[in-house]
Amino acid sequence: MSFRFPRFCQALVFAAFACFSCSSAMAQDAPSSSAPPIQVHTQSDREAYPFGLPPDRFEIYAGYGYIHPVNSDINNYQYQPVYSPNATVSITEYFTRHFGFQVEGGYFSGPNSDVIANQCAMNKLTCLYRDPSYYTAEAGPVVRYQFGRFVPFAHALGGGARIEGPVFQPLTWGWATTGGVGVDYILPFWHDHVAVRPIQADFHYSQVSYGPLRLPAGISGGFGEIYAYKLSGGLVARFGSMGPPPQPVMLACPVQPATIYAGDPLSITAQALNLVSNRRTSYNWTASGGKLTQVEGGANIDTTGLAPGDYTVTGHVSQGNKAMQMADCKGMFTVKPYEPPTISCTATPSTIQPGGSATIASNGMSPQNRSLSYSYTSSAGSVVGTGPTGTLTTAGVSPGTINITCNLADDLGKTASASTQVTIAAPPAAALLPMTQSLCSVSFERDRKRPVRVDNEGKACLDDIALNLNRDPQAKLVVVGRYSADEGTVQGEQRAVNIRTYLQERGVDTGRIDLRVGDPSGRTAESILVPVGATYTDTGTTFDPSSIHPPVYPTGRQTTRQRATRHRATRHRKAK
Repeated sequence: MSFRFPRFCQALVFAAFACFSCSSAMAQDAPSSSAPPIQVHTQSDREAYPFGLPPDRFEIYAGYGYIHPVNSDINNYQYQPVYSPNATVSITEYFTRHFGFQVEGGYFSGPNSDVIANQCAMNKLTCLYRDPSYYTAEAGPVVRYQFGRFVPFAHALGGGARIEGPVFQPLTWGWATTGGVGVDYILPFWHDHVAVRPIQADFHYSQVSYGPLRLPAGISGGFGEIYAYKLSGGLVARFGSMGPPPQPVMLACPVQPATIYAGDPLSITAQALNLVSNRRTSYNWTASGGKLTQVEGGANIDTTGLAPGDYTVTGHVSQGNKAMQMADCKGMFTVKPYEPPTISCTATPSTIQPGGSATIASNGMSPQNRSLSYSYTSSAGSVVGTGPTGTLTTAGVSPGTINITCNLADDLGKTASASTQVTIAAPPAAALLPMTQSLCSVSFERDRKRPVRVDNEGKACLDDIALNLNRDPQAKLVVVGRYSADEGTVQGEQRAVNIRTYLQERGVDTGRIDLRVGDPSGRTAESILVPVGATYTDTGTTFDPSSIHPPVYPTGRQTTRQRATRHRATRHRKAK
């Protein structure tokens, strides 16, 4: 006999998987009607429910079933399957997350006359069959293991069965046992109280004694030993929870930042504990000041125009009407008064020359980043500029100290100032020009016979002059030869030439010696040192040294020819 799976069971299995797919898509695509709460799960919750859904304690199952005996007969009359009408009902209590006890009852009775008639016709048998009936009442342990919303299980039941024989045997009680497996899917709505059982597959064995078998026909009485498989599917009502008792909802709402200035933004974060993840959550926010806007995960407050002071924010979260399903919170924030700006002021350079200028730099800051304006005042001169940098001009200002004030004001009228100083230096004194220096004077009074001769005392004086000239290689020397009233200018010129000749012998370049003849004030020669940059403009007349003929040695020694020449020159001057 072939097995035909009932169409109702096929439809039930298909509906279960379609429902699971639909609910998954809805959970992914459906928009949230309220801001998602911030949930905090304890470590014990995660350990107890690794798949996020606590197991239930009680279950009531009701489903449509099908029973099909296999190779079960009395005197070659086979027990027939029943697929309509029928039902399977069970009640289960779980003592732990995995183990429980189940009581199950089954009812299988239906008009299978069309099937029996076809079988009789095919086998050319006399149709003595009638519609069968099966009643079961069994109980036993059940084990399950939950994977999220899927709950596979297995049970082993034992009890009684009241079964009608294949021909004329009446409903008779016997003993029975059933074992099998199944799977439930917990629907993601109705607070997880309903599950669909797409399949429960069992093997059933029972024995029923109908009394002595009547012969020869053998159509009543007999011993029935039934081997059958049962299939069913339906809905499961779930009650209770194996998890810890529910904790009351708690809510905290910290305000960030807690201290602000008017106009600064504020954010409130909802921190909720012990919320049920699949339950609708609603939030409500109020504030004692500012404009509040609810956003995802909390709220924002616009504080524009708020007066300085303390303000309160109140939050409320609800997942139901019970006291433990709602909670309140309070947050505080303070609006501070605006602080005045600050400024520093520097001058670069701090010392200038008369008529010069300096840069005045201001560094202004507002703690609240208000818009700022700058201005400057000074005790002398003027400062030009309206920004962080100004320029001090000092045209016509006398040397001294100028006080500059840097002023700052924000758009609320709060001000600040700082000061700095600029010093106008006195002009530097004119540089002293190099001056001529009179050195020692050589006297020619001691040797009347040789009145132009440089004696030893005169040589000592000239040695000092030579040292001075060697110390200052750029300096020059002016030698002014003088003569007495009873002499002529030639004696004064001769004295200057003799001094130059002696200095030349001491290593002095004659190009550095300027020879002059002075007035008839005595038999002397003056020596004047002229440094670089100095100018000699005193007495004395320049002359050409080469006009002195013959030259006289500085020591005074003369040859006979020199003496003769000298006498001729003297007579010539007297003749004139």
